[in-house]
Amino acid sequence: MQLLFKLLGTAVSIGAGIVGSKLVNAVWEKSTGNKPPQKGDDAEASLRAALSFAVISAAVSAVIQVLTNRGTQQAIAKFNKSRDIV
Repeated sequence: MQLLFKLLGTAVSIGAGIVGSKLVNAVWEKSTGNKPPQKGDDAEASLRAALSFAVISAAVSAVIQVLTNRGTQQAIAKFNKSRDIV
């Protein structure tokens, strides 16, 4: 059962990462008026914009990872507690 929870946690983490990435891209585009820096856009993106986007993306990714990790651990603990009661 632990393996199932780990796989479920991984799937939730990947899904949340995709949603977070889309969110960061949308917020970046709305706030700056430019598309987010992408690989191969060296001529168009300034170093400042690329570094800013990288820092923001990394921060959002770290928050998502921590939240999904905590959620998975809470689900495992809740399942184990309810299994002990039955």
